[in-house]
Amino acid sequence: MAATLLRRALQLRRVLPSPSSRALLPAASNRLLSTTNSTQQNTTATPIDLSSDESRRRLVNSLVYRSKQRGFLELDLVLGTWVEQHIRSMDEANIRSLLQVLDLENPDLWKWLTGQEQPPEAVNSNPVFLAIKSKVMDNLSKHSSPETRSAPGQPWVRGWDDKRGLDGPKYGNQ
Repeated sequence: MAATLLRRALQLRRVLPSPSSRALLPAASNRLLSTTNSTQQNTTATPIDLSSDESRRRLVNSLVYRSKQRGFLELDLVLGTWVEQHIRSMDEANIRSLLQVLDLENPDLWKWLTGQEQPPEAVNSNPVFLAIKSKVMDNLSKHSSPETRSAPGQPWVRGWDDKRGLDGPKYGNQ
């Protein structure tokens, strides 16, 4: 009997919010809403403090982490390597430009860096974007033959079943 009462009390406790969690709900929802800023607001809201060695170290570590942990392997490698090589010599204006590049969406950024699509003028005038793009295009020229690449402005990957043709399989990539 006591065990069933204890189980019921524990179930009610899980279902009903505690008084302290009710007080936190508005604050949590405000934090959630405040994090849904636009890209421009994120860039201007990011504090860039280069006054001390410690603040510069924290900023550098944060930017290296953001450039290496995007969740898009190719960009993780390209951006992470480039940022590691250049971040320590960047001034405040270039760091702001880097923040604008890091705020771009992964698929668009990849297509723009590799020349599959033409970037918007605002992105194309960013000095950090241009430096990264020139590095990517230089690596493509050095390490891949022109026959294996698509024409500029065309997507690279046509799909997993791109062997399909007149004499190819009807289904799959066999």
